Amino acid sequence: MTRRRRPVPIIVAFVVDALLVVGFAATGRASHDSDVLAGLWTTAWPFLAALVAGWLVSRAWRAPAAPWRTGIPVWAVTFAGGMLLRALVGQGTAFAFILVAGGTLAFVLIGWRALVALVRYAVARRQAVGS
Repeated sequence: MTRRRRPVPIIVAFVVDALLVVGFAATGRASHDSDVLAGLWTTAWPFLAALVAGWLVSRAWRAPAAPWRTGIPVWAVTFAGGMLLRALVGQGTAFAFILVAGGTLAFVLIGWRALVALVRYAVARRQAVGS
């Protein structure tokens, strides 16, 4: 008997992405001894807006947990769009920030999807061996 794998619900995947983007912004503010809550929205909104665009461009709802098909385009649009929006409204886009933001957002937005894929692979392999 084969078990059918359950897809990650679309809303759960989007909420995970949004929470990770907000966590990225909060961590950045905290690392610079900033008032995290007071400026959190200012830091997070460009990336959250770009995240929505990334979901639309990649049609992430079709495979919300796919690392390659969804994770990479969602990351690319979130990162590039967030930086563009920050620049347009006069927020900082220092080279070091660009590097850190790109790496961190890649790690979290692609990373959780890769982890899900790895767990699914391990479970499927274990079930195949046990059959």
